[in-house]
Amino acid sequence: MSNKLHFKLRIWRQSNPQAKGQLKEYAIDEVSPEQSFLEMLDTLNERLIKEGEDPVAFDSDCREGICGTCGLVIDGIAHGPKAACTTCELRMRQFTNGETITVEPFRADAFPVIKDLIIDRSSFDRIMQTGGYISVKTGSAPEANLTPVPQVDAESAMDAAACIGCGACVAACPNASATLFVGAKVSQYALLPQGRPEAARRVLRMVDQMDQEGFGGCSNHAECEAVCPKEISITNISRLRREHFKASLKQT
Repeated sequence: MSNKLHFKLRIWRQSNPQAKGQLKEYAIDEVSPEQSFLEMLDTLNERLIKEGEDPVAFDSDCREGICGTCGLVIDGIAHGPKAACTTCELRMRQFTNGETITVEPFRADAFPVIKDLIIDRSSFDRIMQTGGYISVKTGSAPEANLTPVPQVDAESAMDAAACIGCGACVAACPNASATLFVGAKVSQYALLPQGRPEAARRVLRMVDQMDQEGFGGCSNHAECEAVCPKEISITNISRLRREHFKASLKQT
């Protein structure tokens, strides 16, 4: 008895940023339970190309849960039904044989659709660029023990730095807020002494750029934390607000 699966796919197709997109249905058979979601889409695209149709455009790079470019909304959930998982790590055994799966791009004004399931995340890059640099001496590495850092702060900074900038937090938020992303990027420096000299400038510029990009405000729904593949905590949002408040006071 074959253990192959079959599904009906409803995939968002949009030929260019100005075109009106729509969901188009496809049937796919002979899917291995061990295939990743992206491998399943590869299989579909091979068939579409053989049939002379335009393949489904989607982003991917590492396919190891590292880069974050593979983000899709699957049945209404950013990255799909499995928690702490990127789309490329999602396996087809997570779905029920014969079910209909709806696949869409991340939805946000700040993430315009380029084609089909590919979005433009360059707004995140611009936010990062405004964060600037940290003041450290170049050359040989200093003795680590010269700058003591409490273990809890070091671990929290590393947890925040685990953010891969995939944008799932934005896709899941009803306001399309990037506050968890910015909170993580601010926290990874704010918790360490090396990040303090530029702390005020960094948080003010990053929050201002986030607003300019058209992201919404955070209203504490915590949907961002629920879908984050790296399980970034919303405590980073609280830290962002504290850092921004302190920096604002220095300006007055």
